[in-house]
Amino acid sequence: MSVAQPLSRLLPRRRTVLRSLFALTVTAFTGGALAHVATTRADGAGRAAAGGFDEMYRGRHIQGWPVAGAGFDVRVDGRPLHLMRCAGGGYLTSVDHYSSYPTPLAAARGAVDELGSARLALGAHHGVRP
Repeated sequence: MSVAQPLSRLLPRRRTVLRSLFALTVTAFTGGALAHVATTRADGAGRAAAGGFDEMYRGRHIQGWPVAGAGFDVRVDGRPLHLMRCAGGGYLTSVDHYSSYPTPLAAARGAVDELGSARLALGAHHGVRP
């Protein structure tokens, strides 16, 4: 006569199932993150080729790229810098309303010069109150 093993002995334990699910989740997210890193160019040439810029200026990381219908999206150390287009074709920044700059890059550099060691505030443009 054969002795049948109890059903609980044949089924995987809860701990084994949870470990497997955790391992699958970590593998999936790691693969997604590595795929993004592998396809992103470190030098920012993708944005620069599209008419944008990506550079270090006085220790600050300045990035900018054209946005359809909205002008330029400019960031200083990852924080948005609001640009306003002048009637004469130049640009003003929310940091310095008194100087006009010929290009968005020159405006971002001017904002960095005005900021000095201070950080650009989040939402620091007209109509936004913290």
